Amino acid sequence: MASSTTKLSLASASLYTSSPLTHKNMNLPYPSFSFFPKTKSVGRISMSVATNVSRFEEITMAPPDPILGVSEAFRADNHEMKLNLGVGAYRTEQLQPYVLDVVKKAENLMLQRGENKEYLPIEGLAAFNKATAELLFGADNQVIKEQKVATVQGLSGTGSLRLAAALIERYFPGAKVLISSPTWGNHKNIFNDAGVPWSEYRYYDPKTVGLDFEGMIADIKEAPEGSFILLHGCAHNPTGIDPTLEQWGKIADVILEKNHIPFFDVAYQGFASGSLDEDAASVRLFAARGMELFVAQSYSKNLGLYAERIGAMNVVCSSSDTAARVKSQLKRIARPMYSNPPVHGARIVANIVGDPSLFNEWKAEMEMMAGRIKNVRQKLFDSLSAKDKSGKDWSFVLEQIGMFSFTGLNKTQTENMTNKWHVYMTKDGRISLAGLSLAKCDYLADAIIDSYHNVS
Repeated sequence: MASSTTKLSLASASLYTSSPLTHKNMNLPYPSFSFFPKTKSVGRISMSVATNVSRFEEITMAPPDPILGVSEAFRADNHEMKLNLGVGAYRTEQLQPYVLDVVKKAENLMLQRGENKEYLPIEGLAAFNKATAELLFGADNQVIKEQKVATVQGLSGTGSLRLAAALIERYFPGAKVLISSPTWGNHKNIFNDAGVPWSEYRYYDPKTVGLDFEGMIADIKEAPEGSFILLHGCAHNPTGIDPTLEQWGKIADVILEKNHIPFFDVAYQGFASGSLDEDAASVRLFAARGMELFVAQSYSKNLGLYAERIGAMNVVCSSSDTAARVKSQLKRIARPMYSNPPVHGARIVANIVGDPSLFNEWKAEMEMMAGRIKNVRQKLFDSLSAKDKSGKDWSFVLEQIGMFSFTGLNKTQTENMTNKWHVYMTKDGRISLAGLSLAKCDYLADAIIDSYHNVS
């Protein structure tokens, strides 16, 4: 016969305790607001009931991404003349996404070969790693011939930068990374999350809307010896302002003098000028000086592989033995981070670079994309010059390179661009010319002139 007094409890109650829980690795108590049960009596039946308070109560809402948030606002706008000049993604003259013809051909080759989807090694696809290093440095470069480059496939530029940041944190404790002011918005996030300290060096001169070369050199000289100097290999983001080849030589001189380590972010090789070799000139100049250096690569822009997350981290070392050891540690970092990289984008790159016919077709398409942006840049300059009667010099638009133009507009002026003119852009005044058509250059010029002259 059943007892007259029965005690029930929820199955999940065994998961909870009345004392604070402790994290097994950190020996830290969980917050006291945690999701603990309380005992509730109903007649002669008592049971444990979970309180309606989340363990995640103290987690605040993260702010929207300053770049990706622009696209969300753009999609919600129904104005017929609206422009999305925030995200750095190539668009056709009809402002539609573009999949390169050569990419489609490379993917068809993969289907014909019936290639499998097995795991890649931690370091990635061997054919890709060989192709990407040779594309960057040149197949005949001594660092390639002497096997002085440690190359590991990464998750596009962001993931490759993050791998390098982890290597710096582990093997160069306390070393600082110097970042240009301004820079791509994610650079600071990457080093913050890796626990790597950073500071800024002067780069953009608002008076000239050009390069503050003297300030840049002075700040690199003043940095603690052995710092990492983050440099944009070509098409500086967000300014579109690059040093000349002569200036690159002087930058290399100062870095050598201070025993710094150059760290290149190359996101636009071939996409800036239309020439793979021209856009790699800065990196090759430093390698020719015998310098050890880091180079992160991305194929999001030059092959339009935004969603494939394909890139690489390259470390040029003083010897092949050192390169082998560095590569082993990059693999060691990658293993618990993401285990191994995706294969699809790697095979696309390897197929295109490894086939002379496809490679030439790719170069032609890159020239076409770079050429469209150059034409838009010229048309915007012409429209600004014709419409603005104040005598302001807009020539900086032509002097910049790549998909971005730094307009010099401040935050309040950029808000006017969006609120009045439905032009969506980042608050630092950067616009992506890849998202502009020739047909809308006049409209954009009106918006810029109004915002510059009528909004303080």
